[in-house]
Amino acid sequence: MPKVRVRFAPSPSGYLHVGNARTALFNWLFARHEGGANILRIEDTDAERSKPEYERQLIRDLRWFGIDWDEGPDKGGPFAPYRQSERREIYQQHTAKLIEQGDAYYCFCTAAQLEAEREEALKAGRQPRYSGRCRKIPAEEAARRKSAGEPAAVRLKIVESSFFWNDRVHGPTNISGEIVGDPILVRSEGLPAYNFAAVVDDHLMEITHVIRGDDHISNTPRQLALYRAFGWQAPEFAHLSTILGPDRTRLSKRHGATSMESFREMGILPEALRNYLALLGWSPSDGKTEILNAEELIKQFSLDHITKSPAVFDTDKLNWLNRHYMKECPPRRLAELTVPFLQAAGLVNPAPGPEVLAWIERVLDAVLKNVSLLSEVPGAARVVFDYDAQQALATPEFQELITSQAAREVLMAFIPTAIAESTLTYERFREITKAVQKSTGKKGKDLFHPIRMALTGAASGPELEKLIPIYEEGAKLPLPKHVKSVAERLREFEAAAGF
Repeated sequence: MPKVRVRFAPSPSGYLHVGNARTALFNWLFARHEGGANILRIEDTDAERSKPEYERQLIRDLRWFGIDWDEGPDKGGPFAPYRQSERREIYQQHTAKLIEQGDAYYCFCTAAQLEAEREEALKAGRQPRYSGRCRKIPAEEAARRKSAGEPAAVRLKIVESSFFWNDRVHGPTNISGEIVGDPILVRSEGLPAYNFAAVVDDHLMEITHVIRGDDHISNTPRQLALYRAFGWQAPEFAHLSTILGPDRTRLSKRHGATSMESFREMGILPEALRNYLALLGWSPSDGKTEILNAEELIKQFSLDHITKSPAVFDTDKLNWLNRHYMKECPPRRLAELTVPFLQAAGLVNPAPGPEVLAWIERVLDAVLKNVSLLSEVPGAARVVFDYDAQQALATPEFQELITSQAAREVLMAFIPTAIAESTLTYERFREITKAVQKSTGKKGKDLFHPIRMALTGAASGPELEKLIPIYEEGAKLPLPKHVKSVAERLREFEAAAGF
């Protein structure tokens, strides 16, 4: 048995979406589990749609996602080049071989002729397929017409009555040859078709397993016919189920975020997305474990545990996993990942220093339980950056507060003492509140609720034990939006409330 070799072969004609990302993930997990090789191949024969910037974005997305490869366009390898646009001479050689063998032929049909055939088949209730009319042209005549400059595609002769393979996901699969027709191998402009280039490359790159989406099942008979024509052994096929949206239609942009870039911009951690996508159509051996890191996924991954039933994308489940991984993330890494979101909101400067990063760690510790995405941190951190006593006092809840004799009594006892502190520690805060409790007789909510509202400008939020040091430290840091210290907040409140 040859060493396992798999490939992820995207077309750089758009952004990497979750369906392709899951395919890349399953190939990577299988290669790593089996100790084999994972290959990245760029299928860019569609010159009109393929763009270098999409390839660059694709590679960035895969690296962010935590997928690496052993051979590829950026790394080279024993079967280079790994861009199909750089392999045209190889395809030309193999095209010539098939024509010489009599397994392929030139097709001179125009687009209008092919469309007429298609419409005729549909009207008759038949599956559209090429009639094979150019099969009858003698090889010498076809070669002469081609040499004379007449446009011609190259088609494969389908001779099989049916195609059978044992799919690693769908099991024994059989498709009638009657619905296949003679597929185009090379278009009239000289560009190789997907099925032809993929088969040639998979064979030459010694791919042992082709793991891809089940939208490719219809391509498999054409590829098997090519393996037969060349006399090559076909790899094993595993076709992954479709990913559906909540309405059980194929996942698309109308369901929300689907590209890797959009998930990164939302603040999904790569390990959370990797864990979640692994569970879409696959399950671990015990059938119930839901949190698995990369090492655990590699250890447990098996093609035998992939289901052929469509998987439904559940955003709530992804967010739940993201919350878990944010809590497990090392504080400094989480702070660094959060910086771009805080920077976009104008709350921190570019490239913050160690003191600011340490302070962001404190902020995250205070607000993390209230967020599912890193993009939600700036909103959750509003209690740190936004303090406007006048605006707060205009709300009914604050109006009720300052008209309450009990609340006023607590605040008039608390504020002067707290303001007198140059820097208020939480320990000193506790001492002051104990003294206020003793002098006013108020305790519990009657004591702490007015103090919270005066300090934070909100009726609820993170624990004061965490917020007080955040306020005091933040007021001393070089931040675009000044964080007010405890004393600054209380003075503003005192003046606005007219105490």
